[in-house]
Amino acid sequence: MATLFDPLKVGDIEVANRIAMAPLTRNRSPQAVPKPMTATYYAQRATAGLLVTEGTAISHQAQGYADVPGLYKPEAIEGWKAVTKAVHEAGGKIVTQLWHVGAISHSSLQPNGGQPVSPSGVPAKSKTYIINPDGTGAFVETSEPRALELSEIPGLIEDYRKAARAAIEAGFDGVEIHAANGYLLQQFMSSESNRRTDAYGGSVENRLRLTLEVVEAIVKEIGGGRTGIRLSPVTPANNNADADPQASYNLLAEKLAAHNLAFIHVIEGATGGPRDQQMGGKPFDWAGFKAAYRNAGGKGAWIANNGYSRDLAIEAVESGKADMVAFGKAFIANPDLVRRLKENAPLNQGDQSTFYGGGEKGYTDYPTLD
Repeated sequence: MATLFDPLKVGDIEVANRIAMAPLTRNRSPQAVPKPMTATYYAQRATAGLLVTEGTAISHQAQGYADVPGLYKPEAIEGWKAVTKAVHEAGGKIVTQLWHVGAISHSSLQPNGGQPVSPSGVPAKSKTYIINPDGTGAFVETSEPRALELSEIPGLIEDYRKAARAAIEAGFDGVEIHAANGYLLQQFMSSESNRRTDAYGGSVENRLRLTLEVVEAIVKEIGGGRTGIRLSPVTPANNNADADPQASYNLLAEKLAAHNLAFIHVIEGATGGPRDQQMGGKPFDWAGFKAAYRNAGGKGAWIANNGYSRDLAIEAVESGKADMVAFGKAFIANPDLVRRLKENAPLNQGDQSTFYGGGEKGYTDYPTLD
């Protein structure tokens, strides 16, 4: 019987234990370039079996929040090289999360002050984080988006491909495609935000098309064994809604199985909220979702996430419900979270005032058990 602290092979990546660090936006990369303290931050947490970086923009257009990192300029790639080197020297494994926010952006963050892009121009009814002219940060309403032209979609897929290649050049062990939390790929997959009438809208198959084409392009570029994907079937985050998420995601799982992915990373319930979140009129069948993937031949590691306690995580792995469990906020305040979980030691509490933006305080200064 496997335990939470046993090693595992995740695609082509050998990990020391079954605890993953979930992606956590920290807004500390001005001009989309990771700073030296970013290397310290991730290296401190390198005892996690697998580190997944904060969402990292695949292009300037993909940027949705101030001071989040990117992979679309040479300086950013150099900054990430320092991060991956530090993590590897500390014995860890790290993948980067490829991010396009779609409608969840503000015109001040977009190239030439343009509109954010989306499947159909449906307003996000959400907020994003910007830096004011006086240097202070603020959460503001997202700008009204425009619908992507059909002619723009090949270029969008190419941005994902180039970002995946840049990630490997930066020394990452792989990538995680962000297709969750109401950002661009999930906007295309969801019936509420996707009202297109072309090949990328309408039927479930059409709404899944962009995500699957992105997966195909990245797998072709860097291999399925270094590619994972993050999904959140029922989260209402960023005004996400789908009429029948079970049908949509079971079909997606079946289609993903053909790509020999390293992992599927699943947010169970509402992101950062109730695990029993319901969407579409009936409870989501999580076991059925996983079974759809396995029955179609999918062999990638199944990573469960959202509100897991130590006991829940241990039970999930030992029962076979999940191959790994990802922890989010607990890793912010506990760089040695793996040891604390193993020893059942008390956890530090995070300082929420320092979660987004700032410097070393609340970033690299949390104490370890030692």
